[in-house]
Formats: sequence, C-alpha cells, structure tokens
Amino acid sequence: MAIQNLWAPWRMAYLRQLESQEEDAQGSSTTAPSNFLRSAWDDEANAAAHHVVFRNEHGLILLNRYPYANGHVLVALADPRPTLMDYTPQQRAQLWQLVDVAVDLVERAFHPQGVNVGFNQGRAAGAGLPEHLHVHVVARWGGDTNFMATVGAIRVVPDSLENSWKTLRAVVR
Repeated sequence: MAIQNLWAPWRMAYLRQLESQEEDAQGSSTTAPSNFLRSAWDDEANAAAHHVVFRNEHGLILLNRYPYANGHVLVALADPRPTLMDYTPQQRAQLWQLVDVAVDLVERAFHPQGVNVGFNQGRAAGAGLPEHLHVHVVARWGGDTNFMATVGAIRVVPDSLENSWKTLRAVVR
C-alpha cells in the first residue's frame, strides 16, 4: 500500500500558534527547575544518585531513567542550550568528545551488537527536555525489542539502573 499525502495547509497556522505559546511559557529562563541534567551537573557530590557515569569539565554522561534498552545513556554539556547551533563550534566539539567517551563506555561495558546515537531537538522532534540539548547513546542487540512494545506499549529492559550504573562505572578509566 503506497502512502499518499493529505494536504492541510491550515494546520501550519495552528502549529505556529503552539510554538509561540510554548516560547511565551518558557520566558527568558534557560534552565527550568525540572532540568534533571543541570541538577545532576550542579549536584556533583551525589553523582551516584543521579546515575552519572562520567563527567569532565564540559559535561557529563548519565543513565537514562527511561531507557529504550539496557545501558541507554544521555550525554550533555553543563551549559543548557535548546539547539545544537546555539552552542559554539568548540562546545559542539566538546559534546562530540563526550559522545565518543559514551560510545566507548557502552561498548566496553555491555558488548552490544550495535549502538544508536542521536538527539531530539525540540519538543516536536521528541525532546523530553527541549531546553537542554542532549545526545542519546543506546546499546542495541538483535531481539532487544519484541512484541511487548507493539501490543502492550511496554519496553522490557533486562537490568536495573543501579546494575547498569555499576557495569558502566567499572569500565571508566
């Protein structure tokens, strides 16, 4: 069955209205009180409670509390910005260096058959924290998703966050 387009140009006005309302609601604050990434950065003494696996002077790597698969980590710079291009070229290089570290840690800790790397920029793209861009690094195995996600809307993650944190911390150099 071929996909067909249904043109609805009047929808764009509605979408732009939603975007404007979201911008008004955010105001000028760059760090929302619910920014768990910034909270983890600011609370260095409680890294284990935040499931922070690694940090350097620029940012951190921590476990995703709502993982797609076992060993799913988030990578973020300390400075919260909503889009990739809001960061300077140097900051983007620092972010990518942290992604390199995250992929290396996930591969050495979990020995996955594959790895997904990506980010969701903006709420419409799926960002749960649109004010603080972050990168997802997800360990993948053949068969790591099954019928549960399709019929039950449930992900089966085979290990706890605490055990995943210990596994990742064991390979940090």
